[in-house]
Amino acid sequence: MGVASDILRAYAAPREVFRARAGEQPREDRALVILMVACLLIFVGRWPALQREAIETGNEFEMLVGATLLAWLFIMPLVAYAVGTISHLIARPFGGGGSAYSARFALFWALLVASPLWLLAGLTEGFTGPGLQTRIVGAVALLAFILHWGINLSVAERR
Repeated sequence: MGVASDILRAYAAPREVFRARAGEQPREDRALVILMVACLLIFVGRWPALQREAIETGNEFEMLVGATLLAWLFIMPLVAYAVGTISHLIARPFGGGGSAYSARFALFWALLVASPLWLLAGLTEGFTGPGLQTRIVGAVALLAFILHWGINLSVAERR
């Protein structure tokens, strides 16, 4: 199945989709691609809000996009690798039996599954600006990410 359909299916059957996506053998190349696509989508989702900020503050849009590019495509992947590995180390004393790879993949897949909501959050912020609507959509996106990460991590550590 395609990744887009798996993202949609992950909202109905997150454990099943995660098991299928994680596979039996560790594939660091697959994990890296999923992480980079998630970061790219979240980066693109920030554009409407950055454009609004550029218009309102007079800052250059290109400068704002450059800083966001650095953050989401260069720094966040490194942070995600560290957080994913640390989550595995934290799970081990509590009976976690997975691998560092499966814990990282749990985080990366949760980011990708929540990325359409981050796109919506950026679009909402770009159109309405800071306000209640933006906070609600952002909270829903964050909640979806946290729930999927928790579900994925529980499956990853039960292997």
